[in-house]
Amino acid sequence: MVLLNVLFEHAAGYALFAIKEVEEIGMLLSQVEASVLNVGKFNAVVRLSAFFPFKSAQGALENINAVSEGVVHADLKLFLETNLPSGGKKKAMLGVSDAKLGAALQEELGLSIQTGGVVSEIVRGVRLHFHSLVKGLTALAASKAQLGLGHSYSRAKVKFNVNRADNMIIQSIALLDQLDKDINTFSMRVREWYGYHFPELIKIVNDNSMYCKTARLIGNRKELTEEMLGAIEEIIMDSAKAQAILDASRSSMGMDISPIDLINIESFSSRVVSLSNYRQELQEYLRSKMGQVAPNLAALIGEVVGARLISHAGSLTNLAKYPASTVQILGAEKALFRALKAKGNTPKYGLIFHSTFIGRAAAKNKGRISRYLANKCTIASRIDCFSEVPTSVFGDKLRDQVEERLSFYETGDAPRKNLDVMKEAVAEASDVVAEIKRKLEKKEKKKKKREKRRLETLSTAEGDEDVETKKAKSNGDVEGNGDAEVTTKKKKKQDEQPEEVTSNGVVEATPSKKKKRKSVAMEAEPEIKEEADQTEKRKKKKRKAEQEDE
Repeated sequence: MVLLNVLFEHAAGYALFAIKEVEEIGMLLSQVEASVLNVGKFNAVVRLSAFFPFKSAQGALENINAVSEGVVHADLKLFLETNLPSGGKKKAMLGVSDAKLGAALQEELGLSIQTGGVVSEIVRGVRLHFHSLVKGLTALAASKAQLGLGHSYSRAKVKFNVNRADNMIIQSIALLDQLDKDINTFSMRVREWYGYHFPELIKIVNDNSMYCKTARLIGNRKELTEEMLGAIEEIIMDSAKAQAILDASRSSMGMDISPIDLINIESFSSRVVSLSNYRQELQEYLRSKMGQVAPNLAALIGEVVGARLISHAGSLTNLAKYPASTVQILGAEKALFRALKAKGNTPKYGLIFHSTFIGRAAAKNKGRISRYLANKCTIASRIDCFSEVPTSVFGDKLRDQVEERLSFYETGDAPRKNLDVMKEAVAEASDVVAEIKRKLEKKEKKKKKREKRRLETLSTAEGDEDVETKKAKSNGDVEGNGDAEVTTKKKKKQDEQPEEVTSNGVVEATPSKKKKRKSVAMEAEPEIKEEADQTEKRKKKKRKAEQEDE
């Protein structure tokens, strides 16, 4: 009897499924195929043995990266060692969907691995019914886990050093070629348009950018004077041509031009000049980018040709994977297939023809030097692709080798051996890399110091603000107490100070105590009068009563 366990890697975690025991694995295939779409039938064949959920998204990403690279992660190893049945009379096998991961598991854990066939069908069914096979896992939660892990996995795969992004080089060289075509087309349009007014200028000034600048400066040829000769000479950089333009303007065969037409020509010329200026800036950008991404290839064959090779290959990594024979004819695919079809001579060079070495070589040596140059370009691209710190040391040494080989073809002087040159290059490159790393560490230390100082200044500023606020609060309390004391003192003083009393228009100054006594006396006087009136009334009543008795 064979006991088959199938490992399934999901975004939620690892799952181990036990398959029902059979005498031979091949007997399972028909049963699994018949039950894969039905959950009830599939549960009769497959049973969940163990499930290991990932603790975090980062852990899930690490495990899936390891699975994709065919490496056994520590979590997977622990999971299998814990849950796989060991020993016994029954022969246990582990089914794995990925053959690369199966080989790694067999090597590390010594397991009997099964891939393909029935295992693929079981994994297909498990993938379909996974959320119903694992308790507590809903279809929505499983899809969310897959979506989140898919995004994080894709982001991790496309992460790269932004300073060494070769796709920027591909876009730059494509834009450079497009700008060359556009500037050429627009310059021809300016020549044709302005040629109606000043046709002699076309033969004097050949460069497109210079022609547009000169046409914009001159404008109406009838207004051209000797005072403008210096400005024209600055553009053309030739005093004889500037004088020829001045002489031709005086005896030109061109037609007159209206001011509105001249404005449009000048505006279009300005656009063409700005495009040519932008092309120069783009070429400088391409040169600096090639120095960062592929310095050895740029030093060997030039920035523009190196960028064309990278663009045609698709990336620097693809170029590094090509053999030298492919690099040699890269860009001449049509000629190659045409030659193969017609059984003629195959092309000797493709894009590398634009390098200066092939142009300097004799006709009989062009094929030999192109083959040698392609070989060195392949070495340079591989060094650029896989080196951690980019330097141009190897590119300079490879360029010297091509120069020596070129002189060998012409003069017969034996070039240096490749082994000796590479030893020198490795020694120099190690020194340069050490120097670059030292500078980077120094820069990092300075950055950390600046950050530390900034944090210290911020903390001290916050401390000063706290102290000031505390002082302000204490001063406010003191001022409040002082104000209260002042108000009490003022009240006392007001009580002590004499007040002005008006009576019948006469102002009299009396002390406050006297005023109080007077007010009390004035309040007591009506009471005394009332008592006196009552006593007088009583006496009168008594007198009346006595008189009546008598």
